[in-house]
Amino acid sequence: MTAAALAHPAFELSRELIARASVTPEDAGCQSLLAARLAAAGFSVETLAWGQVTNLWARRGTTGPLFCFAGHTDVVPTGPVEAWHTPPFEPTVVDGELVGRGACDMKCAIAAMVVACERFLARHPDPAGSIAFLLTSDEEGPAVDGSVRVVEHLRARGEHLDYCVIGEPTSVDALGDMLKNGRRGSLSGRLVVKGKQGHIAYPHLASNPVHLLAPALAELTGTRWDDGNEDFQPTAWQVSNIHAGTGAGNIIPGTVEVHFNFRFAPTSTAASLRERLESILRRHGLVFDLHWSLGGEPFHTGRGRLVEVAVDAIREATGRVPEVSTTGGTSDGRFIKDICSELIEFGARNATAHAVDERVSVETPALLAGIYEGMLERLLAR
Repeated sequence: MTAAALAHPAFELSRELIARASVTPEDAGCQSLLAARLAAAGFSVETLAWGQVTNLWARRGTTGPLFCFAGHTDVVPTGPVEAWHTPPFEPTVVDGELVGRGACDMKCAIAAMVVACERFLARHPDPAGSIAFLLTSDEEGPAVDGSVRVVEHLRARGEHLDYCVIGEPTSVDALGDMLKNGRRGSLSGRLVVKGKQGHIAYPHLASNPVHLLAPALAELTGTRWDDGNEDFQPTAWQVSNIHAGTGAGNIIPGTVEVHFNFRFAPTSTAASLRERLESILRRHGLVFDLHWSLGGEPFHTGRGRLVEVAVDAIREATGRVPEVSTTGGTSDGRFIKDICSELIEFGARNATAHAVDERVSVETPALLAGIYEGMLERLLAR
């Protein structure tokens, strides 16, 4: 633990944000705090609210290129508070780590972005372009009144981003070992297979939907949906929940309900995956209802100038050359990419995201601030 890391303004701002219990969709004053800092740095700030969700759009400058920092101030629920070793919304330093809900995902990154801008603008008050922030309190929730609505709003008035950095926790074993320049798509389904309820002692008078489903389920788990490509892993299919029965031990259930998800590469489409899965169910003679929900299409923004400067800034600050990846879950990048030419995600280690005792190294805020500032320096310094 270094005194410099603890005294860094990004560390203190991280603590201030973590102390706000912004469980989705609540913002708990995070964006007001950030708006004040950004306004003092010369940003024009707008609050865009829909439903229970608070969003912030801030911009400094009117010329291009436009560089945007994006992220979310909301966090997931804490889970059992008694399982935490320290109170989740009392940021605490333990053994060289900053502990608190949101430390990893992603309040330290947001704090680092703000401080990076403050420091960059102090040296370059007239940068060669504009800087913006897009923040939401609806990333960990349904994601219907957050970034997707802000993107629609910005697109309607003709705003376009040249570069966007999202502060999601992308690092794996050490800060700087991975950044993302795309994500797989997410397609979910809720399947109800129908049978006939009856007494468990008289199976000939009933039809057990669990038994009927089992062969189809085995085929689905064994199916290779595609081979992916050089940038994407093969499409994966996983069951997340399965339920049948009334709770009694002597009743054959009348239905079985299965929740599942595809994380899919661009080598497949949502339509083709729906068609293939439903054809397997029909081939097994199942009677079923199936509701689909598309969480996001896959996207990939290539390896342009933004990836190049991010790799350089990370290497300068950490000595590491990051892997450029599309692995992991979805992010608000699936919305922002519609108005953005080049987009990456880069942030803290993701090992404790959403976990009890969520934490980052105390050096993380300062290191991230230096990396983000390095990106600005390479793209917008005159």
